[in-house]
Amino acid sequence: MLMTMKDLLKVAKENQFAVPAFNICSFDMLKSIMEEVEEQKAPVILEIHPDEIEYLGDNFVATVREYALRASVPVVIHMDHGGSVENVIRAIRNGYTSVMIDASKSSYEENVAITKEVVRLAHSVGVSVEAELGTIGDNGSAEGGSNEIIYTDPDQAEDFVNQTGIDTLAVAIGTAHGLYPKDRPAKLNLELLKELSERLTIPFVLHGGSGNPDHEVSEAVKYSVGKVNLSSDLKSVFFAEIRRVLNEHPEKYEPNDVYIKPNQAVKNAVKHKLGVLNTVGKAALYK
Repeated sequence: MLMTMKDLLKVAKENQFAVPAFNICSFDMLKSIMEEVEEQKAPVILEIHPDEIEYLGDNFVATVREYALRASVPVVIHMDHGGSVENVIRAIRNGYTSVMIDASKSSYEENVAITKEVVRLAHSVGVSVEAELGTIGDNGSAEGGSNEIIYTDPDQAEDFVNQTGIDTLAVAIGTAHGLYPKDRPAKLNLELLKELSERLTIPFVLHGGSGNPDHEVSEAVKYSVGKVNLSSDLKSVFFAEIRRVLNEHPEKYEPNDVYIKPNQAVKNAVKHKLGVLNTVGKAALYK
């Protein structure tokens, strides 16, 4: 069941759960994620970053769409961190049902202007729009980020949403892309999130969801977080398991020999995140 982000997160917000947005970088990750969410009867967001689609190629999205159209659970295909209007147009042509325009490093006025233009384009063809206000930290992930986290300002956020008409807002409350170093643990500013939730009606997005304490992420869902981005938590276990299998069995080369255990590692991570976000069984809420 292929859906837009707006329709997917409306149900999530009304029922106080969040939907994980998993970045996919290979067919095996796509297959593993979809098999597990169908097993758990959970909706899912499949994210592809512009760098990922540059590697995978536009034709890969046709495979993702086919999976979504045949799925027994709701699926959104989302472009993660589009940096330009050109990224957005490419995603729409490829068949994404949701796009993110990230102009958060531009001036506030430029962010508003670029986001308004993307909303005009995307909404005209029924595609949902996510934007970002404030900055997300960077722990060395391909998604990038900022060396200094600038928290989302509630006054500015209210004005931004009213001016642009976006469907979801990525809020900066202390997260960072990538896995956190041991000497710099994750810490969410939940008080700021509470204030934002009281002042805005649209669902929020938590970027840099990998590595954050489960209890803090679960708590964030109570305050309008409807989408949590997860990339490093899945990729790290997938490729670590591939390395382990190949190191232990250098004679193996058939996919059925190499990928079974890495795929299971991805499924285990997906199942865990679905539990954290209270997503298990929620596909039944969608008609």
